[in-house]
Amino acid sequence: MTDILESLAALVRERYILEPDAEKIAADLADLDPDLAGLGPDATAEMLTQRLQRTNHDRHLRVRHKPEGAATGFDSAEYAAHYAAEARVNAGGMREVRLLGDGTGYLRIAPYLSPVHLAEPYVRAAFTLLSSATSLVIDLRDGRGGTPETVALICGYLLGDEPVHLQDLQERHGTPRQFWTTPAATRIDAPIRVLTSATTFSGCEELAYNLQALGRALVVGEVTGGGAHPVEAIALTGVLELHLPVARSVNAVTGTNWEQVGVVPDIACPAEEALDVAQLPAEASALDQKPA
Repeated sequence: MTDILESLAALVRERYILEPDAEKIAADLADLDPDLAGLGPDATAEMLTQRLQRTNHDRHLRVRHKPEGAATGFDSAEYAAHYAAEARVNAGGMREVRLLGDGTGYLRIAPYLSPVHLAEPYVRAAFTLLSSATSLVIDLRDGRGGTPETVALICGYLLGDEPVHLQDLQERHGTPRQFWTTPAATRIDAPIRVLTSATTFSGCEELAYNLQALGRALVVGEVTGGGAHPVEAIALTGVLELHLPVARSVNAVTGTNWEQVGVVPDIACPAEEALDVAQLPAEASALDQKPA
């Protein structure tokens, strides 16, 4: 176990996105060896995750037990097969699409937005069905994550006919990677309300944050989970996999992100009431007056 701890500490020191915290997190692993002795992989992953998150509570920084085999890189063959299967089961994240009785379009995104090459046909189909909507509700209450490429794809259906700079991903070294919309041929110009919960996380938070920051949507519900650090998967052993935050999102409008603080709703209410609240006449009026 000493070798695993040393490898884990070295990876954190060298690559964890928040360099001022990296040394503290790595040093905090030093005395764990006796506590891990005799633990199974589930308990080992849990204890390592608790210790990794103790310094700054970065929920993206964790160790997972992968009984089917740990992998390095989300572009690995193992993850390619996983994402393809998940996209088929969950329609790329477009779990529910319908028109409500008053002409409001309803899109529920859950549990994850698939990588863009897998999500694209489902996203296109969803927005084709929603094209006649007079207003739009995007329900992210069960949304746990997704890729920035897919978030940008969705925003391309919602943000007009010119490319829009959404965010940059900044790593510790190198040039930031920019994300822009590609305007879709058929776009929705109707008012938007985005529903959130305390468990809305990561890439789904980015979608809510982007639309709110651009004045394109009202966010209704609960403060979200607060995870804005994209990760890389790294195999520590045959069954233990590190998810290491190697970048941070920087919104093009706000110059910051939702890490730790979450996306703060414009209209706060319990998550289970968010759809009803979003459809109240007073909230619809507030949305119509929100500057674009």
